[in-house]
Amino acid sequence: MQGLNLKSHMNVVSGVEHFGDAGVYKLRDDLAIAQSVDFFAPIVDDPFVYGQIAAANALSDLYAVGATPVTALNLVGFPEGELETEVLIAILRGGAERVEKAGAIVIGGHSVRDKEVKFGIAVTGTVHPDKLRTNAGARAGDTLVLTKRIGTGVITTAHRGDRCSAGSYDAACASMVELNDIASRTAIDVGASAMTDITGFGLAGHAHEMAQASGVTIKLEMASAPLLPDVVQLAQNEENLAGAVAENRAHLAGKVEVTGDADSALGRLAFDPQTSGGLLISIAADRAGDLIAALQNAGVAGASKVGHVVQPGDRGVVVRV
Repeated sequence: MQGLNLKSHMNVVSGVEHFGDAGVYKLRDDLAIAQSVDFFAPIVDDPFVYGQIAAANALSDLYAVGATPVTALNLVGFPEGELETEVLIAILRGGAERVEKAGAIVIGGHSVRDKEVKFGIAVTGTVHPDKLRTNAGARAGDTLVLTKRIGTGVITTAHRGDRCSAGSYDAACASMVELNDIASRTAIDVGASAMTDITGFGLAGHAHEMAQASGVTIKLEMASAPLLPDVVQLAQNEENLAGAVAENRAHLAGKVEVTGDADSALGRLAFDPQTSGGLLISIAADRAGDLIAALQNAGVAGASKVGHVVQPGDRGVVVRV
């Protein structure tokens, strides 16, 4: 957003200044609205599942700030005359299913002719200002908890080249379809100090945004990160690395330090772009065990401790592999 000179407003609680997951505007002392938008080209074969993933991905921005989704607007790019209309219908059905699962409703949208299929949604939710969480609240001494397994970028790339098993692909799809609603509510109830969702910049990239927004250094332990099936073996093959892995590394050069073999599978997975990834939650160390137990009891089976927060140092993030 550099160069735009966007104006501030006293009612904007969270905007673009800290790489926030959603914009939050306070309507009253007891009510704020959260808004976000996301869309992308297909990363899976099934149009219905693609719609589900795209919707879950956009809704995740609301969950990352503790908001409850209320409405959604479809955003569609579709090549007229090249694909059957049934494909578009299946995509929209998939998106609507996730929106309904979130307790929200699709109230409209917009479509354009495009050479490539694209789909996503603009989402609006509500949050009490006291329940709001952003990526700017992490504190030295906090423990970091990740709520979903990582590796969706590697697996979907490998799948396009017919280089991964059906089991790995199905696990990745199931993870991307899963909403972050339970994880968000549980984290706030237990006392999370900061949250963000892990998407295109990968675990290291979004951790860096949290570190920068909070004025701290984050230390990640990749050996503790929850991983999707077979993803370590797949990440050893450069053909299975999405182009964004190199882009993320270049963007974070000088900001993220990797200790150990940066080109190992775990080193690569720290920068793997995720789609509809989990929440990265910063919470006081003495509450981390309670959070993990509560998440697992609520069905968030992949929740794991992945690092901790320290006083600011020379790098925003230190990744140990």
